Amino acid sequence: MEKQWTYNQRILCIGLFGGLFWSIVGYFLYLLHFTKVGPGIALMPWALPEWKNTYIGHLIGILVIGIISIGIAFLYRLLLQKWESIWIAGAFGLLLWVMVFYVLHPVFPGLETVAEMNKKTLTTTLCLFIVYGVFIGYSISYEFNEMQQNDA
Repeated sequence: MEKQWTYNQRILCIGLFGGLFWSIVGYFLYLLHFTKVGPGIALMPWALPEWKNTYIGHLIGILVIGIISIGIAFLYRLLLQKWESIWIAGAFGLLLWVMVFYVLHPVFPGLETVAEMNKKTLTTTLCLFIVYGVFIGYSISYEFNEMQQNDA
């Protein structure tokens, strides 16, 4: 008999996969010079050697973002799971962008301010955070609504 995943296991999987997938996409965008901000940004708050700016640092940053993304997925579940809306999920991604580039900016030494960033980096990071938010948010809302229908 097939074992069903619990709702929390699905949220964990959505968060982990979303963080890994979209940070890998972000790394390719960084390599293609669409943005000056790669996944290695996740390691900036720690005083690590210069390797954090190499490809190894970006790969470890991808893993760190995947783990952080689990918490973000549970935050979305806590606050917004009931609304199955692409607009709310996209706004959640936009809010995450604001948190990273405005609120948490002092935590990331060496990261340019939003006013100093070029248009390519701004546009790319905004779009990346929005599609990440849509992926996380819409997936969680879909799972929630499926669970509600199965319980009824």
